[in-house]
Amino acid sequence: MKNASPENEGPSNAEVKAALASLKRLGTKRTRDEMVRYGTYVKKVFGVPVGAMQTLAKRLGRNHELATALWDSGWYQARMVAAFLDEPEQVTPAQMDRWCRDFDNWDVCDTVCFHLFARAPHAFGKVAPWARSRDEFVKRGAFALLACLALHDRRAHDEWFAESLPLVERAASDERNFVKKGVSWALREAFAAASTFPLDAQIQPPTAGFRALCMTDCSQFSGELGCFHQ
Repeated sequence: MKNASPENEGPSNAEVKAALASLKRLGTKRTRDEMVRYGTYVKKVFGVPVGAMQTLAKRLGRNHELATALWDSGWYQARMVAAFLDEPEQVTPAQMDRWCRDFDNWDVCDTVCFHLFARAPHAFGKVAPWARSRDEFVKRGAFALLACLALHDRRAHDEWFAESLPLVERAASDERNFVKKGVSWALREAFAAASTFPLDAQIQPPTAGFRALCMTDCSQFSGELGCFHQ
């Protein structure tokens, strides 16, 4: 399948149905059972291994319109494939917000942030508003995205991650499991990626002890982070 262009009308129903049919054929009960064991609970699921989804996405080729249609189908594996298919440069802030509101499990959240959102031009601007959300998976999306930006974005400046420290600190007291793990991930990756931080009235450079703390359970952060403020 050729990459979609802005002049194209979008994928045909036949293309969308063919992609969904492929996912259905690849699904197995074993994979569905494994998903439950790893904490992924969704209603519309075929049960396709990640490797098979990536192979299918590679065969289909990058296609923004098809990715959008597969996402809108609501099927778990279709949304995973959408993350592999979509073209980051065509992802808009509105699309990011819409997809983030659809997050209902950690797996799709993290996959979309890792493979797509972190490579989109508007990515860093979404961290702060999502971090203020009360929704568990929108909030996880904020910190999954922050972690993925630290991993992927070579244009990122240390100041960006320093500015995110108050967001991490406020979220560190959130006891919801998927938020807590997202915060822990973001803290580890952001400070591992940042070699230096600017001195200002809010944040001191991370010490060796702080970096070690990044590897501990997130439940400790809320009581410890304050010692790094002036």
